[in-house]
Amino acid sequence: MLFLSEQTIKEAVSMKDVIDAIDATYEIYQSGKFQMPQRMQVKEGDNTLLLMPCFTGDAIGTKLVTIFPNNESLPTLHGLVVLNDSETGDIQGILNGTILTGMRTGAIGGSGVRHLAKEDASSLAIIGTGVQGLYQAIAAVTERPINDIYLFNRSPEKIESFTKSLQEWIGKDVSINPCHTVEEALHEADIVITATTSNNPVLPDKQNLFENKLIIGVGSFQPTMREFPESVFKAADQVIVDTEHAIDESGDIATPIEKGWVDRESIITMSDLIANKAEVKEDKTVVLKTTGMALFDVVVANLMYRKAKEKGAGTKLTL
Repeated sequence: MLFLSEQTIKEAVSMKDVIDAIDATYEIYQSGKFQMPQRMQVKEGDNTLLLMPCFTGDAIGTKLVTIFPNNESLPTLHGLVVLNDSETGDIQGILNGTILTGMRTGAIGGSGVRHLAKEDASSLAIIGTGVQGLYQAIAAVTERPINDIYLFNRSPEKIESFTKSLQEWIGKDVSINPCHTVEEALHEADIVITATTSNNPVLPDKQNLFENKLIIGVGSFQPTMREFPESVFKAADQVIVDTEHAIDESGDIATPIEKGWVDRESIITMSDLIANKAEVKEDKTVVLKTTGMALFDVVVANLMYRKAKEKGAGTKLTL
């Protein structure tokens, strides 16, 4: 049994490896060859405990994760993933679930950028400069020739450390621009990614700010949580979700359907889009809402485990 720490995982896989794994996950999702209950959520005030098991032909994965949005000196998210052999049930690996979640969720956004963004998209806005915003930025830069990144956070003092962490991943060739307002961040961006834990829209209700952009929301994972205002859906030519669960789990989709801003039947999944090799037309506004699923975790965990084992990395543990 291998324990994979944050550093081991960083050495074992690249962001592009993980984005490739997300695309492979969509193919498994489309085939239906997996078993995955809807994730269990336990709430205590603002805090959430998630339990996410999944069984595939290649591996069994179970993720335990906590989300404490009011943490100041500690990260918002903490997690652990247990990887079992699908034939024997033997525990193969225990992985740091915090970086796994960060990289796999970043890669979900990265897959969206790969398939949905304009080929020449060169500017990115990140709204929410926490850990998840970091991995979203890394993934977007991996998939498109990004020259400018615009950052907005409700606590602007956190942007400096975010910028330093991002430059450690992508270097200093990309211009990183702190913004005083969300409007300023959106104005020149080809791609907009929201990565907050807000219960109320963090984007302004101004339709013209969203025209001809790819807008990706990763923060809202409960019906009470929303990052998008109505104008996002007025601007949208296509609304896409990573999984069918996202339609009911996220307030960013459930509320617009309830209010009639979007027709449920018009929403498609990324797996449908990839399976049908559909092309997104230029000069269109596309909205992608992601909530994640355990299937992503087990496929990515299995990738990280295999890559680490090939490189002789990780710490061997015995029960």
